[in-house]
Amino acid sequence: MLQIDLWKRVLIWLTCAVGLLLATPNAFYPKVEAHNDALAAMEFGELNDELEEAVAAWPSFMPSRLVNLGLDLRGGAHLLAEVKVADVYESRMKAMWPEVRDLLRGERATIGTIRLQPSPADELRVKISKPEAIQEAASLVRGLSRPVTSITGAGASDIVVRTDGDVIIVTLSDAEKLATDERTVQQALEIIRRRIDEVGTREPTIQRQGADRILIQVPGIGSASELKDIIGTTAQLTFNPVVGRVSDPDAPAGVGNEVLPSLDEEGVYYIVESAPVVTGEELVDAQPSFDQNNRPAVSFRFNPTGARKFGNYTADNIGSPFAIVLDKEVISAPVIQAHIAGGSGIITGRFTVEESTNLAVLLRAGALPAGLEFLEERTIGPELGQDSIEAGRIACIVAFVAVLVFMFLSYGTFGLFANIALIINVGLIFGLLSLIGATLTLPGIAGIVLTIGMAVDANVLVFERIREELKSAKGPARAIELGYEKALSAILDANITTFITAVILFAVGSGPVRGFAITLGLGILTSVFTAIFVTRVMIVMWFERRRPKTIEV
Repeated sequence: MLQIDLWKRVLIWLTCAVGLLLATPNAFYPKVEAHNDALAAMEFGELNDELEEAVAAWPSFMPSRLVNLGLDLRGGAHLLAEVKVADVYESRMKAMWPEVRDLLRGERATIGTIRLQPSPADELRVKISKPEAIQEAASLVRGLSRPVTSITGAGASDIVVRTDGDVIIVTLSDAEKLATDERTVQQALEIIRRRIDEVGTREPTIQRQGADRILIQVPGIGSASELKDIIGTTAQLTFNPVVGRVSDPDAPAGVGNEVLPSLDEEGVYYIVESAPVVTGEELVDAQPSFDQNNRPAVSFRFNPTGARKFGNYTADNIGSPFAIVLDKEVISAPVIQAHIAGGSGIITGRFTVEESTNLAVLLRAGALPAGLEFLEERTIGPELGQDSIEAGRIACIVAFVAVLVFMFLSYGTFGLFANIALIINVGLIFGLLSLIGATLTLPGIAGIVLTIGMAVDANVLVFERIREELKSAKGPARAIELGYEKALSAILDANITTFITAVILFAVGSGPVRGFAITLGLGILTSVFTAIFVTRVMIVMWFERRRPKTIEV
């Protein structure tokens, strides 16, 4: 008859207890958040009395995961950036010049002297002194082409070589440009994510929009300008040969060269070759350290390819200066004293400890492959977020109280059981959100409010079915049992269809839409659990204690 095995009862109540325990930290949000931040700071080596006090404020045996608050609740910064993919074309052409130069130098007897010509940013123009050999020279340059590494560009070459009189013109092919655009945006997306993660912000939203745009939303950060400082710094490290040193920023640099200011020496400028020997893309590690004079510095290490280039260059240019260039500024220009093997070194300059640490972070995260143009930026203050939280809290409380009153007035004692299950249901939702580290936004709060209203639907179906069974002269125990059995299919059908909708919203939506889908989907799971199992356990336990001859539903 109306029975539930002991092991089932224990499992149901244990599930509720675990869910409510996981939700508990959210009731003490500021304290637990300070506890988590202090633990993170201590992991990075910081230690002081204030941090120890914050850690001790929350018991270590208690769960400490929180529901993360989204940008609209916590405040923060919103940026929409466009990746300047054309910058990469220019870099590619600059990087090709040393290859083309070294290749054609070997054929100087046939093609004559070679000279780099002024050209548009996305072209490389090379002039030879024997125009009659232009086709042979162009054929040699075509040998430098490589297959395009993309599905759409399969079989195509990455460069197009044509001639104009005695000039060889090299450009990227259309297929290579498409593949480069895709790689550039994906690389920028990943580097922005790594830079923001290095800073330790909570639950940022970083996603691609359209062909060349990136949406960045970071809750809890002070302002949009602060966020731009984190992601907008290119940290492009290069090692360039030095041609000369001047005091005039407008001094003629010559073809293939550029004038860059010195970071440490005011009024000093270096003429360096535009094509670098090694770039920051070949760095595998960068860490803050100290030089032999105990001044802050940054130690670095190249990958095998970078180490080989760096080693070969230093071996061939002992006694010559070379420039360490960061974001178009010469950090230092030391003279090569000996062959530097192993691919490691140290960057010195007038750094503070904080500056050397930040530089190491930026270098470790990698250089942005292209510049970013910020099309839209907004700073959302915490006051607005607090207003949203208060509005959401009021909406939840009003919905909650209205449902509780309605259920109690409509179904009496059984309505009271449904109300208790509803309270447990909300606790389970927050417990699951904390467990998976979900981010709560205003649409997410809307999903919770909707769940509160929907959660009692299953109980209404069961209770109405019990009423019908009581009218057909069934005993109380049999009526309760049949009520749950016959209402089960309708409950499952209604909730499965809604759950499918939530899954579709999560799959095709983004940002706030996903937040709504997550809370709605979790709310459906917990409401079905509390309606089918929790209320049934409470009714069975009540019935076993009271043994009523008749019941009113």
